[in-house]
Amino acid sequence: MATTTSWKALLRQTSSAGLALLLLGGTTGGDCAPAEPVKSIAVMDFEMIDDSGDEASVPAQRERLKMISRQLREELAQAGLCRVLDNGPAQVLIDRFRASQALRQCNGCERDIGKALGADLVALTWVQKVSNLILNINVEIKDVASGATRLIKSVDIRGNTDTSWRRGVSYLVRDMAEKGQGCR
Repeated sequence: MATTTSWKALLRQTSSAGLALLLLGGTTGGDCAPAEPVKSIAVMDFEMIDDSGDEASVPAQRERLKMISRQLREELAQAGLCRVLDNGPAQVLIDRFRASQALRQCNGCERDIGKALGADLVALTWVQKVSNLILNINVEIKDVASGATRLIKSVDIRGNTDTSWRRGVSYLVRDMAEKGQGCR
């Protein structure tokens, strides 16, 4: 009801030209600064830290890592937080680095990957499994040019299921959007 009242008040107080600008996403002047352009990001596939000793879950977890890697890219793009790049052109480089170590521990190799893709930012991603009940999903966004960490996000999830993993990634992206923590 309050939204309807607000729109009615806006309609009464705004000229037709001003209203058209507002509805089309423009401004009618004032102190509005232009939006900073959305930066490009290379999102690395999720990696797993699992010291639980639960070998039976490994095949399902591998599939979940692929699933949430796709999901994170899709949701970042859909939310307009980042311009997500295709990692394909640098896949040989990614595979070479990953063959010797986890990307989150490669001492700057993520910057080489980002540079190869022409990215402004690179996201390192991993899931840490404490047990089948307690896991956390992590995202660290780094500036390719400087190597500085721009954002670290983490969410704890309960349950080692497709649903809990999906919900965890959705929460991270939703929280980034609500707090204005995109790739700007």
